[in-house]
Amino acid sequence: MRVVMFGYQTWGHRTLQALLESEHDVVLVVTHPRSDHAYEKIWDDSVADLAEEHGIPVLLRHRPDDEELFARLTEADPDIIVANNWRTWIPPRVFRLPRHGTLNVHDSLLPKYAGFSPLIWALINGESEVGVTAHLMNDELDAGDIVRQEAVPVGPSDTATDLFHKTVDLIAPVTIGALGLIAAGQSEFTRQDRSEASFFHKRSDEDSRIDWNWPAADLERLVRAQSEPYPSAYTHHRGKRLEILAARVSEGRYGGTPGRVFYREGDGVVIVAGADARTGRNHGLALTRVRTEDGRELAAADYFTAMGGYLTRHP
Repeated sequence: MRVVMFGYQTWGHRTLQALLESEHDVVLVVTHPRSDHAYEKIWDDSVADLAEEHGIPVLLRHRPDDEELFARLTEADPDIIVANNWRTWIPPRVFRLPRHGTLNVHDSLLPKYAGFSPLIWALINGESEVGVTAHLMNDELDAGDIVRQEAVPVGPSDTATDLFHKTVDLIAPVTIGALGLIAAGQSEFTRQDRSEASFFHKRSDEDSRIDWNWPAADLERLVRAQSEPYPSAYTHHRGKRLEILAARVSEGRYGGTPGRVFYREGDGVVIVAGADARTGRNHGLALTRVRTEDGRELAAADYFTAMGGYLTRHP
């Protein structure tokens, strides 16, 4: 099939690479200009560079809604558009233009975790599996019929970086498998159960800020979700920002006020956690590695030279 590809960052790069290695003919690529957004500088393999290496015309757009772009798409005469990690709204006259519409590839198990940063949100929320979904685009974001979907388990120590590597390897089989079904003439696919749908916003600095009212298990997953190269989860100690690089749920249960620097437990320093910490029934979060505001990384036991005081959301 004649394919126009919309994509950005490593997700788009992997999609284009899979298309180039397939029997399909990529006739035009549309991608975003490079961005200074913290999350868009991570996993930033260039779609434009890969397309140009293979002699494929490239258009750079923030939004695909101008007349020149529409004219170029019409001239390309695609059988299908394939999109992955396109960051802005694609208007109906664009996604409906090809004979088979537009196949969107999304790194979650739709209908859950539509929108942005699905792997990070899924890890924070304790999901047992994550995956990649290829669906036909319709008027609602990430809501069209599912053509192909594959899942991988979330391990007990997995970070968001681990999940990225697990799921990015699913892009090629999910995308090319879905195109194979469409090319073979299949037109009836799995409708999404919209009662199960969830939609998440882009992550920002505020989303990495630790709230000590959360249960320790949720905070431990937040730390793993904000693993390198993502911005680290952080709190404040004595008025200065303190990044939490590694932590575990404490073995003991600790009572008091959330955020209290309380007790050495093995190689960790336990922080009281949970909105109902006053009951004494909660596990704490045992910090094991931190980074100070001036960039020093050290064991939490070396940073906290005395117990007492509080970790806070703000300076």
